[in-house]
Amino acid sequence: MAKVENRTLREIMTKDVATVTLKDNVYEVACKMRDWNVGVIPVVDEKEDVIGVITDRDIVIRGLAEKRQGSAAIEQVMSRDIILGQPGMTVDEAAKIMAQHQIRRLPVVENGKLVGIVAIADMAVREVHQDETNEAIREISQPTQS
Repeated sequence: MAKVENRTLREIMTKDVATVTLKDNVYEVACKMRDWNVGVIPVVDEKEDVIGVITDRDIVIRGLAEKRQGSAAIEQVMSRDIILGQPGMTVDEAAKIMAQHQIRRLPVVENGKLVGIVAIADMAVREVHQDETNEAIREISQPTQS
């Protein structure tokens, strides 16, 4: 077994990840979130490259709060400005990036293609880099500066 300090995202990421495309609508995304019991789904293009993510919060803030219907295009509610991880990235590196950008989930790509996703909870549950995970959670939970 690898030493804790050398653990990579490849070792802890969830590999079976639901995805959607721009052809799907917000209702279909919500159903997929329910069926997969997840709060974020990567958006991929026709080449399977990650072009964004859609979160349950995106659906509420950019969808429902903007009075969009379930048939609204994903493009209207998705987040395009995303941070991506690499499978060889250490857990420590990922935790720091997640804290810096105040994100709880990090899509993991290799050659532009989605290979997994890691959540801050994956780090905590697996007791990997507990100090860095706790610090990341603390920073992610801070209110954003205006």
